[in-house]
Amino acid sequence: MVIVVGGGWAGCAAAFAAAQAGARVMLLEKTDMLLGTGLVGGIMRNNGRFTALEEVWAMGAGDFLRHIESVVRHRWLDFPGHRHATLYDVTRIEPVIRRALLDMGVDVKLQKRVVGVFKRGNIITEVYTAQGNSFTGDVFIDTTGTAGPIKNCSRYGSGCAMCILRCPAFGPRVSLTAKAGIEEIRAGDGFPHFEAMSGSCKLDKKSLAHWLVEKLEREGKVVLPLPEHLQKHELLAKKACQQYNLVEFARNLVLLDTGHAKLMTPYFPLEVLRNLEGFEHARYADPYSGSKGNSIRFMAIAPCNDALQVEGVENLFCAGEKTGLLIGHTEAIATGFLAGNNAARYLAGKKPLVLPGDLATGDIIAFMHREMKTPEGLKKKYTFSGSVYFQRMQERELYTTDVQVIRERVARLGLLDIYREKLLR
Repeated sequence: MVIVVGGGWAGCAAAFAAAQAGARVMLLEKTDMLLGTGLVGGIMRNNGRFTALEEVWAMGAGDFLRHIESVVRHRWLDFPGHRHATLYDVTRIEPVIRRALLDMGVDVKLQKRVVGVFKRGNIITEVYTAQGNSFTGDVFIDTTGTAGPIKNCSRYGSGCAMCILRCPAFGPRVSLTAKAGIEEIRAGDGFPHFEAMSGSCKLDKKSLAHWLVEKLEREGKVVLPLPEHLQKHELLAKKACQQYNLVEFARNLVLLDTGHAKLMTPYFPLEVLRNLEGFEHARYADPYSGSKGNSIRFMAIAPCNDALQVEGVENLFCAGEKTGLLIGHTEAIATGFLAGNNAARYLAGKKPLVLPGDLATGDIIAFMHREMKTPEGLKKKYTFSGSVYFQRMQERELYTTDVQVIRERVARLGLLDIYREKLLR
């Protein structure tokens, strides 16, 4: 039995991958919905994420990724600093992914917040929840993320902004890695401060002017120049999503159509926003307190190797933000599939898979882990879509939008459909 703790994009991908490899899988999620920040994100395939997603697809994740494609609102969208993005509908995605997991035989258990573990030596044998349930497994995957709890949003941010993670309702994040007795890399604990604020807000479309919504839904984006006195350049440095740390996002209001109107800034005072044409009745959909701040992420990272196996626990893997200073849905899905497949490999007695550096999905993991060993590297964020890693992708000629080239690259490395291989029967 593979037990995945945390139902964000990384956890859902890990559960699907492990099930696809033939393992029995249970997914434990503390809230009443899957996908976590994927419920308010919605951006994929921008810049190098196109390459990375096609690599994962070629390795055998297509059945999972097709479900995302089924609720896409816009394709091949360009916006400041980003090209050929796909925007999925955040209001429709969760039931689609939940059904996909159930159809794969994954035992999805919601409102199950894991708060502790039982171990035998360096092996986890069981996890237990705040509700008093306990679940026995053979291998575990930590996809609990790095955001929250509320005390961190208060200490490093502006307090709880009532984001989609809903800690007040469902309880604070609990790290499976920490509960297993492993010392995590924690922001501020002798390390440079690498915590960051979630980089966007969501506005309820019904609260915006009809002409603005019509333009947004027709074109997928709206870029509105801001008066100079409202330009907040200092906000950009606080964003977790450093790929949007561009002057265009300070000088303009950038809206993307993800089902909600995605406002590409960590927060914006509502009383000021309502002075702008088209926003006179604006209302936040996420976070509800988008006037004052947003959630704080990257508070605790698991020490792991390039196979995403957590150091110090034989049967614990991790994915998503737990693996390092990694940003985005595509990054979560890529690491989720690797962790899920490696969990199945562990059960099958096989050597874990380490993705080669000739693939962007392998190179980013190795590069990030190497860079994070330095104080300077701990100050950066790593994503296929921008900042330091997208620059590296281009320099190494890993970035391409030619799907055939990507598939041939994966095939040359002997990894075509590797995630579809049945490791357990």
